[in-house]
Amino acid sequence: FGRRVVVPLALEFMAQNPQVQLDLSFEDRYTDLVAHGIDVAIRLGKLADSALGARTLGMNPWVLVASPTYLRRHGTPRRPSDLKDHATLIYSSVQGNDLWRLRNASGEAVSVPVTGRLRSNNLSALLAATRAHMGIAALPHYVAVESLAAGRVVEVLKTCRLPEQEIHAVYPSPRLVPQKVQAFVAFLQGRFGKDWVAALPREGAARK
Repeated sequence: FGRRVVVPLALEFMAQNPQVQLDLSFEDRYTDLVAHGIDVAIRLGKLADSALGARTLGMNPWVLVASPTYLRRHGTPRRPSDLKDHATLIYSSVQGNDLWRLRNASGEAVSVPVTGRLRSNNLSALLAATRAHMGIAALPHYVAVESLAAGRVVEVLKTCRLPEQEIHAVYPSPRLVPQKVQAFVAFLQGRFGKDWVAALPREGAARK
């Protein structure tokens, strides 16, 4: 999330505010903001109760995807219960209990037991496995968006919805918030609208 989403937004913010200097750090584990002198952190999911200040920026949507080749070989699931008969690719950091929770076309909550052919705590690895026809994966939309646009993977069970993750800006104090942090958080809130994934710059374009 940091490299793919936060970095381009941070660069845009810097371009708009030439006086701002940023020190970007990326961690997959919890970091003590006060102990490490961090002004603001971006965190996904529900926040634990704490004395930290926080602002909800938006939601991180997830999608079910598979390669067209996998679906030709193994069939396309038509309902959530069909997933139990498919190879699935499991993101162990979030889906560690082998249950995928989603809402069906009627809005009913459904929990589907899945058998993970591959488990990983790395989303890029799961996307690569999906593109290599290894199975069906539940991935954040921002991870899969370019592969979807290129036709390397397609969305399955489109009428169903996976739980979304909250996106938060977190800072050391809820009261004493530096002006530069307030400005950055307000900027991020303006970028995490309903269709923020579609507005992400293409990675290939960023390298040119």
